[in-house]
Amino acid sequence: MNKKIMIIVGIIIICIIGGILFFANNNKTQENSNTESADNTKKEETEKVGDGKVLVVYFSATNNTKTVAEEIAKELNADLFEIVPTEEYTSEDLDWTNENSRVSKEHENESLRNVALKTTTVENWDSYDTVLIGYPIWWGIAAWPVDTFVKANDFNGKTIIPFCTSASSDLGESGKLLEQEANGGTWLEGYRFSSSASETDIKVFIDKIK
Repeated sequence: MNKKIMIIVGIIIICIIGGILFFANNNKTQENSNTESADNTKKEETEKVGDGKVLVVYFSATNNTKTVAEEIAKELNADLFEIVPTEEYTSEDLDWTNENSRVSKEHENESLRNVALKTTTVENWDSYDTVLIGYPIWWGIAAWPVDTFVKANDFNGKTIIPFCTSASSDLGESGKLLEQEANGGTWLEGYRFSSSASETDIKVFIDKIK
């Protein structure tokens, strides 16, 4: 009799443990599903330009970035702001093949990259929800006048989308490096245009972020 009781008790204990494990695993699966769903929702939200005001900020050394920035602003009905160094770059300054040119010296000596700008103040800055920042690629990173602008402004509460123009280099870490310099903001993955970007290229980009 005692042996039968022990067997029955053992079966009951096994059933109870099995039930606990089943519900625990079921809850964990549900939690993972909820988390994944939330992450996907967040990803979908951050891939789009918001409904608020949009600003396109750009630095252009040879007008390639300017052309792209103006077309983007037109397509998005956005405002434009040009980053202009106090001492503007000449064609001689931009000759990267000359080790004595301005950009070559700035590349070799990081302390020279703190380029003063005519202004870093954007009128009605607080009214913009989304800021696109365009620049040429210099030695694999964003042209350094852009750093001066980024450091000078508060990006908290804004969505930022970097874009670059380049003959051969890709976006690289340029957007992430700017994010590290910035004061806040939600920085999205950037986009690279060729130096001679077509209207089709720009419209593909607009369709991705709209």
